[in-house]
Amino acid sequence: MELEQLKYPIGKAQIPEHITKKNIETWISDIERFPHELEFLVKELSDTQLDTPYRDNGWTIRQVIHHSYDSHHNSYTRFKWALTEDKPVIKAYYEERWAELSDSKSGPIMLTIDALKALHAKWVFLLNGLTEKELLKTFIHPDGNKEVSIKENIGIYGWHCQHHYAHIEQLMLRKGWK
Repeated sequence: MELEQLKYPIGKAQIPEHITKKNIETWISDIERFPHELEFLVKELSDTQLDTPYRDNGWTIRQVIHHSYDSHHNSYTRFKWALTEDKPVIKAYYEERWAELSDSKSGPIMLTIDALKALHAKWVFLLNGLTEKELLKTFIHPDGNKEVSIKENIGIYGWHCQHHYAHIEQLMLRKGWK
C-alpha cells in the first residue's frame, strides 16, 4: 500500500460546507459507538500485536488507542471553551510527543478504552443537547488561526474516530489477525 493510503485509510476529513442536521446526527452516532467498537476490535490482541505499528514509522496500535483518548479529551475541552467563551483561541498540543510518553507507549489499553467510554458518554450527552445557536459557536485553532465551528468540529471528530479505527482494522486485515 502507498504511504498516503496507509496514513488516511478512509481519506482525509470531508466536512460539507452546508452541514445538515442529519450530518450532525451521523457524526454524533460515530462518536458514541467508537469506544465500544474499538474495544470489540482490539480486545483479543496480544501485547506483541498491540505494539505493532500500523505503518512504517507510524504509531503502534497501543499508541493509536491512547492517542484517541488524548485527542478526544482535548477536543471535549475545546467544545466547552467554545460554548462558554467568545471565539477562544484553543491550546494546541504536541500529539506526537504525547504518543511517546510511557502511558501511550506501554500503558494498558483497557485504561484508555474505559476512559473513552466515560468521556464519549458525557461528550455525546453534551452534543445531543446543543441548540442551533450553540452549534454555530466557534473557537480559533492556533495552527493557521482557523476559526472552527462546533458543528464542523463534530464532523472532524466523527471522522477521527473512523480514521483511527481504520488504521487498526486495516493492519489487522493485512496481518491476518481479523
